Amino acid sequence: MRIAAVQMVSSTDPAHNLARALDLIAQAARQGAELVGLPENFAFMGRADHDKLPLAEAEGEGPLQQALAGAAREHGVWLLGGSLPLRTDDPQRVTNTSLVFDPQGRQCARYDKIHLFRYEEHGPDGHKFYDEGVVLRAGERPVALDVQPRQGAPLRLGLSICYDLRFPELYRALMRPACDLIAVPSAFTHTTGQAHWEVLLRARAIENQCYVMAPAQGGRHENGRRTFGHTILIDPWGEVLARVEEGEGVAVAEIDRGLIDQVRHRLPALAHRRL
Repeated sequence: MRIAAVQMVSSTDPAHNLARALDLIAQAARQGAELVGLPENFAFMGRADHDKLPLAEAEGEGPLQQALAGAAREHGVWLLGGSLPLRTDDPQRVTNTSLVFDPQGRQCARYDKIHLFRYEEHGPDGHKFYDEGVVLRAGERPVALDVQPRQGAPLRLGLSICYDLRFPELYRALMRPACDLIAVPSAFTHTTGQAHWEVLLRARAIENQCYVMAPAQGGRHENGRRTFGHTILIDPWGEVLARVEEGEGVAVAEIDRGLIDQVRHRLPALAHRRL
């Protein structure tokens, strides 16, 4: 199965971002991708967290979800919608949610980001503080699903978002039963990305002996934020198969089920777990 991870530099204009996302999905489909993943916050990177509240949709309704379903149906691909805000029963809180659509445009999975990023620093430039939990409501459960390629047996896809990457226990929970592929749509900061992005992604691939796809935001945004990018696809041995460093682009690679089986047979670490 060929998979594609999309890199974007999303702005404060949802219509523009959606148009760019749809174009990049089409590019991935033209390259033969059967599964396409968008980055976290693909439709909107606001100037403040509360800016996303008016954009939030009810599950199953709204222009963003309709557009994603339509793109999956038009191109006949499985589509991971990065993340977008969905409404909760509190008008001041939303979820940061990944939705997966099948090639018929049907929503078949929803994952709400469990781990919410919080950062605080006292330095020469003063006090810096950021807390996603001010606006976001955390999810509560891991989510995985079976994705059916055009040929062959289904692949097990585990879902996560950005800051989740730092919590290996989530990925261990996703390995019962074992996933063949883990998705990590992200908008990593440039500072933390330089230090930790690739090493954490490769660790998740190696320890879980599966493929990892990490669609990312990558560049200088209209709101002044700089994201790290380096959208990447990694195999179960931890080898990097494809990447986009900065700016818009699409990383494409093949999933080889035989390699998954070979790695797990040669070094059966998953079978050796005691906890």
